Amino acid sequence: MALIARARKKRKSVAEMNVVPYIDVMLVLLVIFMVTAPMLNQGVKVDLPKVSSEALPQDNNTQVLTISIKADKTYYWNLGSEVDTDKQQDKAMTLPQMTDAVTKIVRAGTEGGKRTQVFIRGDKTVDYGAVMGAMGGLQKAGVGNVGLITEAP
Repeated sequence: MALIARARKKRKSVAEMNVVPYIDVMLVLLVIFMVTAPMLNQGVKVDLPKVSSEALPQDNNTQVLTISIKADKTYYWNLGSEVDTDKQQDKAMTLPQMTDAVTKIVRAGTEGGKRTQVFIRGDKTVDYGAVMGAMGGLQKAGVGNVGLITEAP
């Protein structure tokens, strides 16, 4: 009997780690992240540098079409040998009218043996969709290369 009592007293110690507290801490952290994640600001703030750039070299066999988009989403353009934002040669009230006119200008230039370089100048209050709509209309008109005009700082 003494032998059996001694065998019961010599039990092995438990060498396993208790992970229940770690699971509790992990669940608390998960709840904290789930609550705070929607409160974080979405997006990235980017401060673009203000630099002055040199004018692009002009090709003598190129006619330049400068399209201006006003704040009321009307389109004005000028066709010449260089970028001209001061003159107004023609205007259109809607995007389809502008697209038709640009198609005719590009077609006439191609028939005359000249390439047409198109530049867009948008008012700072006009929305992004109007500028992108104009670029889509130019693509439909057969213009493959469009430049954007900005003002120097």
